[in-house]
Amino acid sequence: MAASAQQSLWTPKYNPWAVALTVTLATFMEVLDTSIANVALPHIGSNLSASQEEATWVLTSYLVSNAIVLPMSAWLARLIGRKRFYMTCVALFTCSSFLCGMAPSLGVLVFFRVLQGIGGGGLQPSEQAILADTFPPNKRGVAFSVYGMAVVVAPALGPTLGGWITDNFTWRWIFYINVPIGIISLLLSNRMVEDPPYLKKIREIRPRIDYIGIGLIVLAVGCLQIVLDKGQEADWFSSTWITVLLVVAVYGLFAWIVWEYYHSDPIVDVHLFKNRNFATAMFFTFILGTVLFGTTVLIPQFLELMLGYPAVKSGEAMAGGGIAMFLMMPIAGQLVDRLDPRATMAMGFLVTGAALYYITTHITLQMDFTTAAMLRTYQAVGLPFIFLPSNTLAYVGIPREKYNQIASMNSFVRNIGGSIGIAVISSQITRAAARHQNYLVSHAVPGSPAFERMTSAMGQLLTNKNAMLPTKQAYARVAGLITGQATTLAYVDVLSVLALIVVCLVPFVMIMRKPKRGAAVEAAH
Repeated sequence: MAASAQQSLWTPKYNPWAVALTVTLATFMEVLDTSIANVALPHIGSNLSASQEEATWVLTSYLVSNAIVLPMSAWLARLIGRKRFYMTCVALFTCSSFLCGMAPSLGVLVFFRVLQGIGGGGLQPSEQAILADTFPPNKRGVAFSVYGMAVVVAPALGPTLGGWITDNFTWRWIFYINVPIGIISLLLSNRMVEDPPYLKKIREIRPRIDYIGIGLIVLAVGCLQIVLDKGQEADWFSSTWITVLLVVAVYGLFAWIVWEYYHSDPIVDVHLFKNRNFATAMFFTFILGTVLFGTTVLIPQFLELMLGYPAVKSGEAMAGGGIAMFLMMPIAGQLVDRLDPRATMAMGFLVTGAALYYITTHITLQMDFTTAAMLRTYQAVGLPFIFLPSNTLAYVGIPREKYNQIASMNSFVRNIGGSIGIAVISSQITRAAARHQNYLVSHAVPGSPAFERMTSAMGQLLTNKNAMLPTKQAYARVAGLITGQATTLAYVDVLSVLALIVVCLVPFVMIMRKPKRGAAVEAAH
């Protein structure tokens, strides 16, 4: 009991906010790297003599290795010490970033991206666990707002920054810029970050290496990530290899859960899901990942494919969302610390659902840049009020020695939710667009008054401009209009479903237990 009291009174040597900014620096760099390379793919492919399909492995390889490390990061931190693990991840990420920039071929680049993903996978959960230990429970909401800025703002800024660097320098600089940031992060982390006493005691009990658990999670998550990333491209279950990988992923995850449940020293403590706050928080985190990452892809996709925006311009339209989240994070952190976090989360769901519905009423083929930027801004305003309460409530009733487990599972679930969200949303847009197109084509019948008026007016306009074969061009343009309208309606359908799902989550916040005021010591035991 005396040891527990001593641990609960532990405080870091340096100012907690200095520690928070130190660990946020590397995490921001890592999260930014998940999206900054997207707009550079065409340049990478042409420079390294690779097709667009081959170049996408630059993204896939990173996501796969990153997803594999996330659930294992708590176990690795326990094995070698959290500070040492965190600094190892920063060093590996920094070195592999430099090597990515030097890569002479696509194969070499993909290999170094795998190493970069391994290093980056441990940064998010390590930072979250460090913040949970550095700040008492009554200040944890504000502390997580700093972490939240890195996690939700960086993906929005990545495409803009990546496009600007690629256009003005070379794609290699999207990797080189990580090097000085990584070096600064290493120097600051070595000085300011420290392991609390309870972690040092845990390290004295060496965990047994769970080879079967490691093998199962590597197999399952690797297969699942490849399926989610390549499924749409391969037409899902019409592809044999996609079907086989999905079966392997499902059976592998099931076997891994069972194995970890009965293992005496598991990589991931799945028994934590018996805690209703933790289980509910993971569910909300999954939904947040789906909405955040899904719409981060959805809106730029519409701007580029349907409105003809260049990648940099669509990235600029997304920047408003990053600014909104940057401004709202501290406010949400203050509310979480002062009010019932469940009420704050319910408000976040309502605001996000209303914003998604508002987008469906304004997304058109005539939408201008300002409207597009504001729609993304409105959609991003409510996300911090979901992200921070969910993170804070996940720690209620969990022993302090399990904080690393909470942090790693939180990051893992959010990333998997994002991958699933992107895959499902992209697939549903394709299917909904085909359905709407069939309906519109069935009503665009030659001979009908409306169809004849449209083609006649368009044909006359083309004739006045001395266009060749004006009648055929008129029919082709009408077909293009139908395709555009069908795709726009598909986006409206998907966004409407997302809005409904988010609003329906409001009552479920009451499942979670409200943290007790002044329970700082209790939470630390």
